[in-house]
Order: sequence, then structure tokens, then C-alpha cells
Amino acid sequence: MSVNKEFLQFIYQAAGMQRWNDHIRPNKGFTELDKQAHKMVFAYIIGRFEEEDRKVDIDWQKIIEGGLFELLHRLLLTDIKPPVFHKLMSKKGDQLNTWVISKLEEKGVYRLHDSFRSKISEYYLNPQSNPLEKKILKASHYLATNWEFKIIYRLNRGFYGLDETKHSIANEIEDHYDLAGVQKIMLGKKTMDFVDLMGQLRFQQRWAQTPRLPETSVLGHMLLVALITYVFTLCAGGCRKRLYNNFFAALFHDIPEVLTRDIISPVKNAVSELDSIIKQIEENQVEENILPLLPVSWHSELLYFTRKEFSNKIIQNGSIIIKDVIESKYNSDEYSPLDGKLINGCDKLAALLEAYLSIKYGVSTQFLIDGYKGIYEKYCNVEIGEINLGSVVKLFKLNL
Repeated sequence: MSVNKEFLQFIYQAAGMQRWNDHIRPNKGFTELDKQAHKMVFAYIIGRFEEEDRKVDIDWQKIIEGGLFELLHRLLLTDIKPPVFHKLMSKKGDQLNTWVISKLEEKGVYRLHDSFRSKISEYYLNPQSNPLEKKILKASHYLATNWEFKIIYRLNRGFYGLDETKHSIANEIEDHYDLAGVQKIMLGKKTMDFVDLMGQLRFQQRWAQTPRLPETSVLGHMLLVALITYVFTLCAGGCRKRLYNNFFAALFHDIPEVLTRDIISPVKNAVSELDSIIKQIEENQVEENILPLLPVSWHSELLYFTRKEFSNKIIQNGSIIIKDVIESKYNSDEYSPLDGKLINGCDKLAALLEAYLSIKYGVSTQFLIDGYKGIYEKYCNVEIGEINLGSVVKLFKLNL
């Protein structure tokens, strides 16, 4: 059981699913992948506020897997307008869900982990399962939709039905006001500034130097890396804190790019020690411009995620210790293990797939081919701890 080609190609379909495509909208940043990535940022914020302000125990594994299961559901049912979708689900929900469950077989989803078949069936067919985690995800869904809609509204003012959509979204958000994080976000102050800042990464294009199909944003890429990292960690038997750390560290690994934009490797390597100078600038920018938007008590966690983001780490006696390999004795919540090397490998695997798919679709440049070759040759035989990353990389071999 592990990451497979069918699953990865299926997930990447979200990068080509356009949202609000019957409205005037920006030509970037409005794909299903972008929306789902932004949704998980909202989920992190709401979940953390519930833990801190309400002292509620959150099952983060259910949040992460619920986000994945909802993305899979959306991918198969495609772009049905919400009012139609809700009517269909109210009348034929069980049949539609059963169909989705059966289709996920051919998409390689059940080959990710032994538990996924039963977990997905339970998630889709039992509305009462995981009530708090589902509520957080639903609130996050509507908040991410509302973030998009505010842009749509400005561009489409006067369109028939637009105000009805506005009221519908507002009513759904109001139904979740009992969540502390929803209240903080809707105040429109610094917490909202943070999700706005993350939202800018929806418009920042990956591989900006070359045409590519499908285009992916930095934020969408971050979610792809997070999901791949999570599945690998789950298959390797990672403890609950390791699963949490690896997913959210991967989700936030490119967060400095909202302040610096993408600085490509050839530029970083062009001048001696330039890479370390850039890294210091990024760290300063995060501390000065991003951390103040979040509660002080969260700062150490975000820094744990984003500083030396590609290093293996544990926390022992209150100190962060960098590890070449995280030994099995540290695979415990008390050590808060984080597999930075795995996140780096999954980051490169996601980049390889971005290049691979575009070349397969017939949109290719020498820059893209060179990028693909460089990643493939470097990682096709790589193992990271117990994880054979190279075996997955080899699934995407191109004869160029």
C-alpha cells in the first residue's frame, strides 16, 4: 500500500477544474485545487482556535483525511452548481455516494492504505460520523467559497441571481458562528489578513518561466505536496503528531513565497552563499509580516513548520533537534517528529508530475524538459527512511 500513479494523476485533475466558470472571474487562482488548498488553511485556523479558545480535542487525522475524501468526492461529481448538487444529494445521496465509492477503486485510492476503503464508506454514508471535524471542514468550505465570491461579486455586479448566492453563502457561514475561528475570521482583522495573504498564493503561478498544462498555483502545489506527504507518512506508520506535523508543514512549506515570490534554483545557485542570504530574508519576512497575524501561542509551531523546512526534526526537552534519520523510538507524539526530508522529496515528486503531465499533454519547452530530467535523474533511486520515493518517481518515466 502506497502512493500510486492512478491516484496522483486523478488528484491533478483538480488543477484543471475551473470554478465559477459561468461568471466573469480571474483567469488564474480559481481552480478546484486552489479552493481545496485554501479550505485546508481555513481548517487549520478554525481547528487551532477550537483547541486554544474552547479547549476542544480535535482529531486532526479526521480533518486531514476528511479534506482528502471531500476533494475526491468533488473530483468525481465535477462542477455541478451548488443548488442542483444539494437537491441531488437530498434525493439520491446514498446512490451517488455509493457510485463515488465504487469509482474510487479504479482511481487507485484504496491502494493508498488498507484503512481507506472503510474510512471513505463511513465518511460518505454516515452523516453523523466525526461531527466536529465535519463541521470544521464545512465551515472552511464556505469560508473559502466566500473568499472567492467577494472577488466574483465585484466583477459580476448586477448578474441575475448573484445576490441570492451572496445571501446563501452568508447564511451557511452564520450557521457556523459557534466555532471560535469563524468568528475571528469574520471580524475581518488580522486572522482574515493571514488567509488573504495565503489566498494570494492562488494567483502565483508555478513554473512561471514556461507555458504549461495544467497550470498550478503555489497554493495548489502546497496542498498536493501535503497530501502526498501525508499518505507516505501514514503508510510508514507515523504517529498522530507526525501525521499532523508532516501534513501542515508541507501545506505551509512555501509560505515565504507570498512575500518574496518564487526564486528559482539557477538564480539561488548563481552566486556563492546567495541561497543562505535568500533563506535569511525569507525567515525575517515570515517573522515580521506573517507571524503577527496569528496568535502568539501559535508562532513556535509555524516556525517549526517553516524554518529548515526540509530537515528532519524532533523536539526533546523543549529543544528542536535536527536528525539525519528519525529513529523508531522517536516515532511518538511526545517528540513531535517532522520529516522535512520526506516533504522535500514529495515537493520534488509534485514538481516532476507538473512537468510530466504538461509534456504528455503536448505543451512543452526545453526549460520544462530540462526540469523534468533533472528531477527524475536525481530522485529515481532515492529512498527516504522506509519510503522508496524512487519507485514512485519511476512510474512517470518519459522517453525524451
